[in-house]
Amino acid sequence: MLSISGMSSQLALKLLDATQTRELQVIQDGPANARAIQKFKDQVASITNAKDLVKNYDVYSFVMQAYNLKDQMFGKAMIQKILESDKSQTGSLINKMTDSRFTTFYDAMGFTANGTQNSNFADPTWQDKVVQRFVQQTYINDEAKQNATVGVALEFRQKAPLVKSWYDILKDKNMGSFMRRVLNVPDAVVNQPLDKQVGIFQQKYAITKLQNPAEVQTLVQKYVIMSDVQNAAATLANNPAVSLITDAVNSGSGAYVPATLDISAINMSAFSASKLYG
Repeated sequence: MLSISGMSSQLALKLLDATQTRELQVIQDGPANARAIQKFKDQVASITNAKDLVKNYDVYSFVMQAYNLKDQMFGKAMIQKILESDKSQTGSLINKMTDSRFTTFYDAMGFTANGTQNSNFADPTWQDKVVQRFVQQTYINDEAKQNATVGVALEFRQKAPLVKSWYDILKDKNMGSFMRRVLNVPDAVVNQPLDKQVGIFQQKYAITKLQNPAEVQTLVQKYVIMSDVQNAAATLANNPAVSLITDAVNSGSGAYVPATLDISAINMSAFSASKLYG
């Protein structure tokens, strides 16, 4: 994995953009991932219902990671019930889920008839799509561990083309945070009812603009720059040296007067090698 630790988010993103194709291939060809991909392809076609999916560890763990639900893998019973629910019914379990990851996962799996039928799993094209999703999500998660801002930016790029309404964004923690920052909307807005939040954002931005890749790139650049500035300000505020200066100002006259050192007046001969080292 390419190291981006210590870089600004803007520089890190530029570096990743220049090396992304190679990095994705490295992830896909890595021994552990290559084995997981092969096991997925070998076994997924034999699965036809939600119950069998959650019982097959190799396939279940693969698709859960592909759709960024690794942290929910323990809830097999819940996942099965979600996949067996009927999205066309208002009160169904899938429609009650507030985390958009579940909806994306549900749609991608494509179960019908209460989770008992699935024609996708035997389709090589569908299999390749899930493999691609697995590789991309692994890439995003790896980069997010090094730089959270970059992780959110990469995730936004991945999801933006699929957004159909403000509800899609506001039900997603990272997407919502991203748009609040670039549109300068206070985080406190999350305390408002969802419908009211949607109204606020609709007045600020036309969601259909996210279908334009150039627009998405502009938002991403704005996000990483603003995040770096805000993070730098937070770091500066917590810097011990800054705190000492602030305390001195607050306890003194209220004015900070810097000392000036006249470098030209210093006799540098006193620091010659012969005098220092004898």
